[in-house]
Amino acid sequence: MREVYPLKEDLYERLMVLADSAKYDVSCSSSGVDRKSNKQGLGSAKSYGICHTWAADGRCISLMKVLLTNNCIYNCAYCVNRVTNDVERASLTPEETALLTMEFYRRNYIEGLFLSSAIEKNADDTMEKMYQVLLLLRKIHHFNGYIHIKVIPGAQDTLVQQCGMLADRMSVNMELPSRESLSLLAPQKDPEKILLPMKQIHHQIIDNKDARKYLRHAPSFVPAGQSTQVIIGATPDTDRRILSVSEQLYTRYQLKRVYYSAYVPVNEGPNLPSLWTKPPMLREHRLYQADWLLRYYGFTVSELFSKNTENMDTEMDPKLAWALAHLDSFPVEINTATYSTLIRVPGIGDISARRILKERRIRPLDFDGLKRTGCVLKKAKHFILAKGRYYGEKLEFDTIKNNLVERPLVQQISIWG
Repeated sequence: MREVYPLKEDLYERLMVLADSAKYDVSCSSSGVDRKSNKQGLGSAKSYGICHTWAADGRCISLMKVLLTNNCIYNCAYCVNRVTNDVERASLTPEETALLTMEFYRRNYIEGLFLSSAIEKNADDTMEKMYQVLLLLRKIHHFNGYIHIKVIPGAQDTLVQQCGMLADRMSVNMELPSRESLSLLAPQKDPEKILLPMKQIHHQIIDNKDARKYLRHAPSFVPAGQSTQVIIGATPDTDRRILSVSEQLYTRYQLKRVYYSAYVPVNEGPNLPSLWTKPPMLREHRLYQADWLLRYYGFTVSELFSKNTENMDTEMDPKLAWALAHLDSFPVEINTATYSTLIRVPGIGDISARRILKERRIRPLDFDGLKRTGCVLKKAKHFILAKGRYYGEKLEFDTIKNNLVERPLVQQISIWG
């Protein structure tokens, strides 16, 4: 028999308020977890992920993305839920949150839960309530679906550890990429308190993996890893600064993902962009492209920026920009180039590079043969040789840029002039 909790009549009204308050948090992703259902429990988590995004097969993945409360003691200048804002406030109890998750799952509305919260009293109180939600879902309702939980910086290590044994993914939002930015817009937040739980989660993931080598049935600690979110455009932090922070997080704490969120002006303030400022969506897109190069293509931040450059060229993707700045490394012969060289060629990605390596074992590839590998030949032809022949117009900066860069009719204007 299912547990029955007393629910207030305004439950769904409060849910709407808290779901709307959670929409600015973008750091949710596919789970990377494959946990099957069983006769004793309900639900499952698949490796293609549980989130409000698009799966690799094109499916739209859904989850209940909600705050436990939007009552906050902090007054972060950029946040819609800051204590001085006159917004509708609401809270859910752990029992209500667990029950809503189960009822929505049974109705096939969602496939999992993304749970965050404002800080109503203090970090420990909020983290304890979030732990109670996980405990109810996993131990009382036997819910096996995907759960992503936000860690509250400053909460006790024990609470973080307990949540990590029940959640699939955890994230600690940096929000702003530098101490100066935090001091300017969120002076109540301590940078060290943000980094400490990241470090703790990283070490416990490693320790848990080592323990599971000897105890195969031991419970997993955050099997889908950890992530974070950085707001861009609210402060003058440059692309180089932002990506340098991401590079350090990937290196030190092996984060699965850093999410970049274009700042949406919701508040007025002397240190904030104007309310009429458009979110820097193109800049966000370029940061994601550069981040991909850092994580999968072996690039470093120092390679993506020249000595005196602080921001990326929004006219072109960062891989093309790098290639144009290093024309002395091109063209490369596709029949002899290594994998690491091939994936640095604009228009050639991981899959097409592997296909090239496979195809050329059988026969040398010419330009027509390249079409079978999935390369974007419109780009790649300017940087490669096929059986010694160059198919581009001319290996020269302006020529290639004019051929590949489509300039928008209206140029994007920087919020900082």
